[in-house]
Amino acid sequence: MQLLRSIDDMPPELTGGAVTIGNFDGVHRGHARIVERLVAKAHEVGGPSIVFTFDPHPVRLLRPDKAPPPLTWTDRKAQLLAELGVTAVVAYPTDEALLALSPAEFFDQVVRRGLAARAIVEGPNFFFGRERAGNIAVLGELCKTSGVALEIVEPLTVGSEYVSSSRVRREVAAGNVDEARRLLTRPYRIRGMVTHGARRGNKIGFPTANVSAIDTLLPAIGVYAGRAICPTGSGAAETGRPETWPAAINIGPNPTFGEEVFKVEVHLIGFDGSLYGEPLEVDFLTRLRGTQPFTSVAELQAQLARDVAAAREIAAGESGDAPNPRG
Repeated sequence: MQLLRSIDDMPPELTGGAVTIGNFDGVHRGHARIVERLVAKAHEVGGPSIVFTFDPHPVRLLRPDKAPPPLTWTDRKAQLLAELGVTAVVAYPTDEALLALSPAEFFDQVVRRGLAARAIVEGPNFFFGRERAGNIAVLGELCKTSGVALEIVEPLTVGSEYVSSSRVRREVAAGNVDEARRLLTRPYRIRGMVTHGARRGNKIGFPTANVSAIDTLLPAIGVYAGRAICPTGSGAAETGRPETWPAAINIGPNPTFGEEVFKVEVHLIGFDGSLYGEPLEVDFLTRLRGTQPFTSVAELQAQLARDVAAAREIAAGESGDAPNPRG
């Protein structure tokens, strides 16, 4: 799978196929339904399957005060889409010139000239062009005039509600990472850099990696079971694959020690080494409990031991090897 940042001088093997256009934030199961049809349509027309997305989300330029926190970063989004079978992802740099294009200009510049698409696959709530003036009806007319096949994919319903990025965002923000995982193709993941902390975890037998510079939505305050992924650790250098460890994750302050500072602390179960200055990614599998003050360090240690045991067991039952496109 290729990740591109431009549609200028597209390689010939990446033109003449099927395209879908959207933000694809989180890459949830509704997105997976669209991508499934995209890949099928690409086979029908004998070309590649291309996802055209925006970096950053257009609302960050148009209404920055209304921009929701993202669920995925661009490379992660491309990785998740690759797992669903797309040929390439175009993460197009969003700028004023792009946002100023009328629907017809956007269609001509991106779909026809840039990608030379023979088919386009979208959901029914697709909008495009300046001030979102283009909708599915407009797209249908442009496709008909240009001889581009158009397929509309109905939204996916899980429970009583459509699967959407805003729904996933709501569940993550509430700490409902189990429910978010049911909606996503993979467990919810954050990334950041490991920085120095107070080192209290070392002193009580539960060393943690303090993760900062996180650029996606954080789950609610609480303690979680998950996995820690070390993309650049020594094991990754030897095998070419990231190291993965079961993890117990604390989000929020440390009330037992009278701390009010909001932190993300990750205890890598079984890990012995230093990660300072290294990037770290964290999957959230389930929420174990809320944060609470303890009357003594011994009481805290006993609870942490229970948290770690639960996190180890939960992570052991999650292979993480296959995406969840349809649940």
